[in-house]
Amino acid sequence: MSVSKPISDLDALIASMQPELQPGVYVFASLPHDAVFGGAGVVATFREREGMTVVMEEGAARAAGIEPLFRAAWITLTVHSDLNAVGLTAAFAHALGCANIICNVLAAAYHDHIFVPVDDAGRAMDALSDLQRRAGMLAASPKP
Repeated sequence: MSVSKPISDLDALIASMQPELQPGVYVFASLPHDAVFGGAGVVATFREREGMTVVMEEGAARAAGIEPLFRAAWITLTVHSDLNAVGLTAAFAHALGCANIICNVLAAAYHDHIFVPVDDAGRAMDALSDLQRRAGMLAASPKP
């Protein structure tokens, strides 16, 4: 598998973040630590003191009788972001906040993943694309 070099420069990250809306609906849920559940449809897990947080496909959660805490659309920023980069999360969270869209974020080894309310997916994509477009225009403008 060929992997691109991670980008850490904030301007370059924003200008090349390329948001991509993943198909489907996803849910956040909390399960007891000793819960037995299959990996079918699971996107992410995180162990907290209170329980095991799972992010999974809504259909798989429904089939397993798992009660959702939050229904979401999943947006992946396809740029290979460096885990040591500073400011990307703040930049896209600010853009979404200005559009009055909440977001839950998971940073993985290669990409950032943003979960927004299902009904706000289109507006979130517009806000992120606008942020990227503005950053690209700034990067292309001549420097004094």
